[in-house]
Amino acid sequence: MPRFSVIVPAYQVQAYLHACLESVLSQSYPDFELIVVDDASPDACGAIADEFADRDPRVRVVHLPENGGLGPARNAGMDRATGDYLVFLDGDDTLTPDALRAVADRVKETGDPDVLVYDYARTHWTGETVRSRAAAHLGEGGPAPFRLADRPELLRLLMVAWNKAVRREFAEREGLAFPPGYYEDTPWTYPVLMSAETVATLDRVCVHYRQRRRGSILGTTSERHLDVFAQYDRVFAFLEAHPEHDRWRPVLYRRMCDHLATVFTRPDRLPRALRAEFLRRARVHCRRYRAAGAPAPAPVRLRHALLRLGLRRTWEALRLASALRRRTAPVAAGALRAVRTGVLRLHYRGQRLLPLRADRAVFAVEGGRGHGCNPGALEEAFRRFAPHVRTAWAAGPAHHHTVPPATRRLTPGTAAYWTALARSRYLVHNSSFGAGLVKRRGQVLVQTQDGTPLAHAGLDLQERPAAASPTDCARLLREVDSWDYVVSANRHSTLTWERVHPGGYATLEYGQPRTDALQRATPADVARLREILGIPEGTVAILYAPVHRDYSRTQRVALDLERVVRRLGPRFMVLTRVHPGDGHRPAASAGRVLDVSGHPNVESLCLASDALVTDYASLMFDYAGLDRPIVLHAHEPEAFEAARGTYVDLRSVPPGPVARDEDELIGVFAGGDWQGARSARLRAEFRERFCPHDDGRAAERVVRRVVLGQTRLPPVVPLGDRRPPAAAVARTPLATVPQPAGPRTVTDSR
Repeated sequence: MPRFSVIVPAYQVQAYLHACLESVLSQSYPDFELIVVDDASPDACGAIADEFADRDPRVRVVHLPENGGLGPARNAGMDRATGDYLVFLDGDDTLTPDALRAVADRVKETGDPDVLVYDYARTHWTGETVRSRAAAHLGEGGPAPFRLADRPELLRLLMVAWNKAVRREFAEREGLAFPPGYYEDTPWTYPVLMSAETVATLDRVCVHYRQRRRGSILGTTSERHLDVFAQYDRVFAFLEAHPEHDRWRPVLYRRMCDHLATVFTRPDRLPRALRAEFLRRARVHCRRYRAAGAPAPAPVRLRHALLRLGLRRTWEALRLASALRRRTAPVAAGALRAVRTGVLRLHYRGQRLLPLRADRAVFAVEGGRGHGCNPGALEEAFRRFAPHVRTAWAAGPAHHHTVPPATRRLTPGTAAYWTALARSRYLVHNSSFGAGLVKRRGQVLVQTQDGTPLAHAGLDLQERPAAASPTDCARLLREVDSWDYVVSANRHSTLTWERVHPGGYATLEYGQPRTDALQRATPADVARLREILGIPEGTVAILYAPVHRDYSRTQRVALDLERVVRRLGPRFMVLTRVHPGDGHRPAASAGRVLDVSGHPNVESLCLASDALVTDYASLMFDYAGLDRPIVLHAHEPEAFEAARGTYVDLRSVPPGPVARDEDELIGVFAGGDWQGARSARLRAEFRERFCPHDDGRAAERVVRRVVLGQTRLPPVVPLGDRRPPAAAVARTPLATVPQPAGPRTVTDSR
């Protein structure tokens, strides 16, 4: 008897069925059967299913003699299922990697509940992936399993079969089955949740719900959308037959009204000739099943009232008014923006006629984010070593809380912002203030760059179209001509920047200012940061920071972090930080996978962690200065090299062990190689090459040269005399775990 019976109905999904079935068969949890129900599909679905059955004994194919729809197809699959749990998956959707393992673990952890509810993400045909907005209702905190009365918010989730694992014996005992027609999930999911004695949740995306450009059933205009009324008749008939569930009537009534309003207002569902009929039947249903006690906001109550009263003309008038507002609003907003832009340009031009203020400086980082990176370190050094200069930080309002109290806050695009750019002597950025900036005579523009260059940048991107799409080389060169100083961390950076950003600026090879905080920190600072992040004492905290792959349309976390921490054991946890522009976020795993992507200060994360895992992120150069272990996860090296290219051959000069895949990475930590003698030797060579000036005084040297005009600068502290704070977890046998079973090979790139 398998643990899971995965049931996949297939009808006219031949273009997607391969991906669907492969997503099941490639699961790391093997204890399942896959039942594919060919619902008399006129395309190649049946043949594709048979091909999979021929090559894998876990696949069983059911060929139905005539098309009956999703409901009867799923029933046919259930009739042949032998697994402990029923898992439904539509033929154009996919399971995420390791989804079944996560479901199996959670089912075991919660004592084999009747129903396990998990999350999904919509995958659009454009490549965008968006997690369900109702994910907050799937938290795993609190007692588990539970009953629906303990977590009634589960009824707010999308009522579908494929976001739940249902215990087969429970479904058979309750006589649960799918009806024919559209919206067949509705009379299944509500009775499932209400009847279940035990329910559990899994806060993890297990299904990718494909949003097809065309061809989906619910996106097809058809009279069969009238089936929604029969489905709700079945739901309320279930309540009549089970009066013990009558407490849910008000909630179901509101959910029904919301559903009917959605079907009526979607332009791609009802034929125009049936709209009046639909509203007439909706009025009957709302009056028949009306139940008080379900509070709702005023706009929702208005929609329900219009349905209940059948006021089609009023509804149409409101809909037209809303559509008119939506159409005119962008025009009005565009006109207002144009007027505002023109006024600000005139304001900026006028401010440029006024004298410069030698005691003013403006700082900012790419994307208008909060105080940090190299400009943040320089802003702090300005206040410390040149206190006569008043500093201002330009960032979006959401990031103003990160700006120190002594620093003025500016919002980009406001009159105050343009005044500061026009009147301040010093302008400091790690990217660009934008095309609107006009550098004045006497202004000093300091370009700090965003770390040591590893991937190709600047003019080198002209030969890398996959990575250079947002780069305007002509505009870039105009900006380069406005730079007075470029801050460089090492000789490699100096040679690279001067070649890819050719200009008349002066290079300040003084070190990476943002690493000053790493060198000046104390063990007490490390302990405080770990406490703030909730890292338990004695836990090895791994900072996972993959690079943003700008040549890829979608950004996905390459590692199954839940599996990593599960294999490494309770003494390890992962702090994962993805690029601010990436939409994908990993799910938490009992507090041992912590998403710190929104943390405002990456230096704090470096100090709080015990080791860094990355692929091609330039953060490795900063982290090397801490003299803490670094492990490279060489994910898709050929693709990255072909699309973006690198200046440093990490296979020849790695900062630590190199793992080619997830199992090797687990092996590096499990066997202790991450903090062994070889790791220390590689890191020492890497530090000597790329961290020669990172001694905690880089920002001071820049300020003394640029602002104070000094030429005799503080000498660089030799590498051997630097004392960055040690990792919180010292090198002890307790920091390793037994080697996982199976072969392990770690790439020795020396």
